[in-house]
Amino acid sequence: NRLTASRPNIIIVLVDDMGYSDLGCYGGEIETPNIDALAAGGLRFTQFYNQGRCCPTRASLITGLQPHQVGIGHMTAPPGKPLGFTGPYQGYLNDNCTTLATVLRSAGYRTLMTGKWHLGSDRKECWPLQRGFERYYGCLSGAINYFEPGGDRGLTEGNEAVDVPDGFYATDTFTEKAIDYIDESTQSGDEPFFLYLAYNAPHWPLNAKWEDYQKYRGKYK
Repeated sequence: NRLTASRPNIIIVLVDDMGYSDLGCYGGEIETPNIDALAAGGLRFTQFYNQGRCCPTRASLITGLQPHQVGIGHMTAPPGKPLGFTGPYQGYLNDNCTTLATVLRSAGYRTLMTGKWHLGSDRKECWPLQRGFERYYGCLSGAINYFEPGGDRGLTEGNEAVDVPDGFYATDTFTEKAIDYIDESTQSGDEPFFLYLAYNAPHWPLNAKWEDYQKYRGKYK
């Protein structure tokens, strides 16, 4: 990481519901050259744990707590379908926890996020900007169509719903937006930045680009 004012920039990249052995650097059959390059220049874990599902794991990652402590002991509530109770299984991030973004922002970091939030979509107090992030672009819900997100699983920038841009593909667009946010951050001052780049891929519905599908067609027969 580049050092800014003696503090490092921090980037967390999260891929969704993927087994560690799916990566090329761990012996996977599908090419993952960019991730492999990061692994070659860094540290590869040989023992690692998560919470077994997408949103409980995200809840632990962003708060440092067990998911039951922050209200997502099982899953988030589906968009527009609140579960109607509170507590460890309420299905949205509670008010009794502090996010990594909030802590780093208080320490003078610019806090940036693109991608999948999945810590509560119906309650605005749970959204990224209300939980420590300065900039956000992505999907608040648990899964989207990679090419044409819409309905109650659409796109949000800041606190507002936004249209799907031309040529949208979730993985590419979230990456490009993250780069834009980094560029803005580094040009506007000397503060270090924290970027949380949280992909939807490879979570369902597994909308691969046609050329990628063709490249690996029949690979697992």
